[in-house]
Amino acid sequence: MNHTKDQILDTAERLFAEQGYAATSLRSIIAAAGVNLAAIHYHFRSKEALLEAVVVRRSQPANQERLKLLENFQQAAGSAPVSLEQVMEAFLAPTFRMAQDSASGGRVFMRLLGRLHAEGDLLSGILKAQSSDVLERFAAALRRALPDLEPEELFWRLNFSIGALAQTLRGGSKELAAIADFPVSFDAENALARLIAFLSAGFRAPVPYEKVHRLHAGEER
Repeated sequence: MNHTKDQILDTAERLFAEQGYAATSLRSIIAAAGVNLAAIHYHFRSKEALLEAVVVRRSQPANQERLKLLENFQQAAGSAPVSLEQVMEAFLAPTFRMAQDSASGGRVFMRLLGRLHAEGDLLSGILKAQSSDVLERFAAALRRALPDLEPEELFWRLNFSIGALAQTLRGGSKELAAIADFPVSFDAENALARLIAFLSAGFRAPVPYEKVHRLHAGEER
């Protein structure tokens, strides 16, 4: 990869993470990277393609690590399902390890992921196109770990989990940090452990099926 392309990717990643995708223009990326518009169009064609290149540059190595971790857990489990905590560790740990490597830009990328999760379907579209096989492998492992959870309930708990992940990747709520009576700092290793414990409890929480069914039937408002 040449220097100009690297410079564009690094700059776009930083600005997208700081300002958000929608608020960052190609003009601002050009100015900060010290390149011209022709260079961006030559390497990436469009702002959307540039974002995809930024995500794929980090996500491909992380996906390889995810699959390796999952395979290791599966080999150790033998014929038994991999535990819920291990499935989540295999999926989440590579992302959080990036945050510990500030020299390579991993911390910036974590903030970018947090922003993209909150900016609509941009990230999900990229991940679906680039990581569908990885997502399918982990979805199968998750279903094996939670065999009694109905598909609809699994769907919603995954949605809740994405929200918790996005907030964690962004470093937590700034509003809550402002009213906390203790020093707030982000440590990737502790954040990962806390998130896995929180999500595990959420996935295993009992479902108030009687209430849910009454709501679906229109008996409660």
